[in-house]
Amino acid sequence: MTDRVGRHAAAPHLAETLIIPAQKAWPSDDATAGLDAAPQSAVPQRAVGRHASGRAAAGESQMSPDDDHQAAAAPRFRPLSPDDQAPAPGLGPRFRPLSPDDQAPAPDPAARRRPPSSDRKLRLVWVYPDLLSTYGDRGNLLVLTRRAQLRGIEVEASEVNSDQPVPSQGDIYLLGGGEDLPQILAANRLRADGGLARAADRGAVVFAVCAGYQVMGDSFGGVEGEPVAGLGILDISSGRGDRRGVGELVADVDPSLGVPRLTGFENHQGITQIGSAARPLATVSLGVGNGDGTEGAYGGKVLGTYLHGPALARNPGLADLLLSWVAGQLRPIDPDAEEWASRLRAERLAAVGH
Repeated sequence: MTDRVGRHAAAPHLAETLIIPAQKAWPSDDATAGLDAAPQSAVPQRAVGRHASGRAAAGESQMSPDDDHQAAAAPRFRPLSPDDQAPAPGLGPRFRPLSPDDQAPAPDPAARRRPPSSDRKLRLVWVYPDLLSTYGDRGNLLVLTRRAQLRGIEVEASEVNSDQPVPSQGDIYLLGGGEDLPQILAANRLRADGGLARAADRGAVVFAVCAGYQVMGDSFGGVEGEPVAGLGILDISSGRGDRRGVGELVADVDPSLGVPRLTGFENHQGITQIGSAARPLATVSLGVGNGDGTEGAYGGKVLGTYLHGPALARNPGLADLLLSWVAGQLRPIDPDAEEWASRLRAERLAAVGH
């Protein structure tokens, strides 16, 4: 989390006041029926304006918001017993420590090189770009789309604004960073909507950055540092630290994930504690990260980080990890198509002496 006046200091006139059109009621299932549009592989264009209405751009694909009739995947956390304590009011669910069976699945060498269902595309959902999108975080959507298409995987990408229901049958959900007030509004609306939590419960991949990362946890610090309830789908809790982390961040990833060193940019005053049902994503060699020598966290297929840059443009190995959690083992990309990503990584790591 950040200072009250200007989370990212780029727009100080927006720091104190956020005006969002009031919603009289959330759209009903009937109102959202028939949103499935003709498949389209291109990434949709954003509507004009940071807080544009929920109308999709012409030709933009929209997914049905309800998948309750689909069979649910195994839960990411073991169910609570009657002896367990009830969760604190306003916070997310309690978790048990991870066992080896709770780990995000490693890519299966025998798996097909496309999404499990052959009759549909890989469904990417960018959640609340009107509230959570700083430092080029939309690039994460672009990178996943491109790296999937380079492997012959068809993609359906959707952008869901904060006045729209979050579809719960996507494959990969993306959340970006944001300022204090938009972050609080996003958390409140995501809790009320429930679509993202349902998607995570059935095993969808969630990739969240900075403010979005904090929202995934039990709680985070509000405008004055007061605790605000998160979604409780990742066993973390966040608050406000004594120092601000601004600048380049370099971190070495948990070896079990098989991802090269991370590079990115951070700008936050948040500190994050990781519970027993999650693991640190990486160990910091430069920068602040979670504030305790670690950076980011993951549990099951939910992964969060403080890295901007955007994170997946700087770290294609991390993008491929997310894709593999859906599509299984990925075939290599032509080295010529990797040239610019490799140059970017080398340039940024060299700039900080790594």
